[in-house]
Amino acid sequence: MSKNDKYEKMINTPVEKLVLSLSVPTIISMLISNIYNLADTAFVGKLGNSASGAVGIVFGFMAILQAIGFLFGQGGGSILSRQLGAKEEDKASVTASVAFFSAFFISFLVALVCGCFLQPIVMFLGSTDTIAPYASVYICCILMAAPFLVTSFTLNNFLRYEGRAFLGMIGMMTGAVLNILGDYILMQVLGMGIEGAGISTAVSQLISFSILFSMFARGKTTAKISFDIFWQCIQGKMEDAVFGCALGVVVSTGLPSLLRQGLSSIVSIVLNEQAGKYGDEGVAAMSIVARVGFFVFSVSLGIGQGFQPVGAFNYGAKRFDRLRKAFRFTVFISTAVLLVTSTICYLLSDHIIHVFRDDPTVIEMGTRALKLHCLGQMFIPFCMSMEMCLQCTGRKVSASVISVIRNGVVFVPLLLIMEKLRGFAGIQEAQPLSFAIAAIPVVFIAMHYFRTLQEEEDGLGIEEEQLFE
Repeated sequence: MSKNDKYEKMINTPVEKLVLSLSVPTIISMLISNIYNLADTAFVGKLGNSASGAVGIVFGFMAILQAIGFLFGQGGGSILSRQLGAKEEDKASVTASVAFFSAFFISFLVALVCGCFLQPIVMFLGSTDTIAPYASVYICCILMAAPFLVTSFTLNNFLRYEGRAFLGMIGMMTGAVLNILGDYILMQVLGMGIEGAGISTAVSQLISFSILFSMFARGKTTAKISFDIFWQCIQGKMEDAVFGCALGVVVSTGLPSLLRQGLSSIVSIVLNEQAGKYGDEGVAAMSIVARVGFFVFSVSLGIGQGFQPVGAFNYGAKRFDRLRKAFRFTVFISTAVLLVTSTICYLLSDHIIHVFRDDPTVIEMGTRALKLHCLGQMFIPFCMSMEMCLQCTGRKVSASVISVIRNGVVFVPLLLIMEKLRGFAGIQEAQPLSFAIAAIPVVFIAMHYFRTLQEEEDGLGIEEEQLFE
């Protein structure tokens, strides 16, 4: 498809069809990735409660790395999509190059520092003394592949925002499938235990990165990634492309994603620490619930991510009517899908927990938590869609506010209070209750945003009239 055909597709195709077409590849790749997460949990769970709890610790650590990838991927992707919508392809290449290489070098430094302080970090993430040895081995393997893991998320977001989600799906899905296969061979056949899971993850991330980067290297995209562009920006040799300014805009735009993922990591740490008071069984149960809950929500999240390039591109092209219509459709369809998946998960919750740990205590703890999680996350699609809409149209502060409210400000203090008042039952109840409370301020933020968007559209209409006077 030519660049002009891609532009016409993004601004003229019915938004319902466009959102769904861009969602399908993302949903497929997310489902495969989440199936890997669940398979990984099941494989490791056979090693005992301590190893199963270690998966939750690693999940929190990987959320930190993902936060870096989303910071540059969502930040750079949102900007380059608007630039492509405004037909500024050279600027889009500058944005992509600055965001990609910044993500790579920063993640390399983070991996280096974390490697030097591995044991304190493992304990900080919520490990118990019995979980720590398993978590340390796993995280050590993750650190070796950290720059490739981070930039895989960055590149996948670039492809999505360009409207080429199918290309991103190929890279992410291949890595996930190889990860599942690697887990089976290294853990089951060769008996390498938790180390096998870590090596499998590291190798699959390297392969996934190679596939995603090849899309840009082979000219499959409109925006280009070039070290020469990155280096010229640093040296100040590119006209209208100052490195500090370009990086600053990318980081500020991606801040909501950093907050969202970073707070997810903090939430995971606090949750592990509180659940750890009730033994490795408590950590294992909540770790399983977290992964299953994310899997159930992944289709709705994929629909939201399909909306982002549509919203950003049409905002850049000044097609505000299409932006509003795409937002309404995204909220409706993502909520409907989540209602179906959550209902199924609710009805089969005890069987689902049993798949991952055949331990009566873990099953009892996890079943109630999973049922409550399924009920509470029905409030998420609207909040998620609003946050994504604000971010892809450059409303960085409002998007950051929603991210903070939705992912930590309400949940963390509520968790601490509920645990004191109701013990482990309070831990089970805190997150779903926080989902409901966080939705209230988002309604008011949404009302303000669409009112100001209408004012911006009215102002644009006045300017266009003046051109013909």
